[in-house]
Amino acid sequence: MGGTSPTPTPSGGCRGSGPPRQPTPAGLVQRYLYAYGPATPQQFAQWLSAPRRWATELFASLAGDLHQVDIAGTVAWVPAGDIAPQPGPPQGVRLLPYFDAYTVGCHPREQLFPGPAGQRALSAGQAGNFPVLLVDGTVAGIWHHRRTGHTVDLTVEPLTTLTTAACRELDDQVERIGQILEAEPRLTIGPVALRGHA
Repeated sequence: MGGTSPTPTPSGGCRGSGPPRQPTPAGLVQRYLYAYGPATPQQFAQWLSAPRRWATELFASLAGDLHQVDIAGTVAWVPAGDIAPQPGPPQGVRLLPYFDAYTVGCHPREQLFPGPAGQRALSAGQAGNFPVLLVDGTVAGIWHHRRTGHTVDLTVEPLTTLTTAACRELDDQVERIGQILEAEPRLTIGPVALRGHA
């Protein structure tokens, strides 16, 4: 039996390993803003369950590393250098699952969950308790699926009138879910009777 001799490593794991590095508060802000920005210190504090004053002071200490932007009248921040203009407003129809990062991380909530969407798809201001119908980047309804054998029944409750184009895209999303679940999809447009995810 040939081969090489094992190389001794320091105790505690693989070569070069050591205790996991903990992100600094500044690094945590940068990662948060890359994932969920633009955002305010208050939104960061809510996400982290930290005091708002601490978050506000932390953002102020990072002034040279952050860029201030205006989002529909709300002052928010992004990492410096992350201010490339967007190619245009979001377009299309998507069926997002429970606790999708897009809906959970969004702030201000009233922009993503306008009017009736906020009342129907949020639970005491918390996002993620319902799978949502997203139309052009905004929540326009909720949905639910139930699998029985080789069939998956999807019920979609739009909170606005869907255009013909949006209906076609919704049909495509339903087909895609059927492919993912390897089941024959059936779509019903109507009220979702289930309560939000606990």
